[in-house]
Amino acid sequence: MRATGITRRIDDLGRIVIPKEIRRTMRIREGDPLEIFTDREGGIILRKYSLIGEMGEFARQYADSLAQTTGHIVAISDRDQIIAASVGIRKDILHKPISKELEQVIDERETVVAKGDSADYRSVCLEPQHYAWEVICPILTEGDAVGAVIILTRDSREQLGEAEKKLAASAAGFLGRQMEQ
Repeated sequence: MRATGITRRIDDLGRIVIPKEIRRTMRIREGDPLEIFTDREGGIILRKYSLIGEMGEFARQYADSLAQTTGHIVAISDRDQIIAASVGIRKDILHKPISKELEQVIDERETVVAKGDSADYRSVCLEPQHYAWEVICPILTEGDAVGAVIILTRDSREQLGEAEKKLAASAAGFLGRQMEQ
């Protein structure tokens, strides 16, 4: 744990304000759920809660299965980071923060199919890695956009299109329904 040097008082309703700088750094937005933990020394730990992050192992297996079926690279994100990735890119992007562009796609609930050199192309992670084609489909659960299914290819000869778009939408729909149960 790292000290920030910031102190806050609890108000009469038991609330505490998380400073704007910390919210911005940790990408905590109004309405985001936070998990509360305690440690043995009496400390309180707040952590952003990710419903899809709870499905980490299931999401990893699903990404691997989609990758085997399609022959493409598959990743699954929540609203903050890549939570699952297929074998081909796991070490490159797993647990990396998502880009503002991907966050915007999720917020706007749009599905993107784009060639790597087109204006529609969105970087997936903050650490840019360029792919020849991408398909991004938001995951919706109970009306909330909670993440995305991402299908990528590095080979410019492999064009991603309507079939991959439908596959990503099907995977996103399935994962969204799993979280509702």
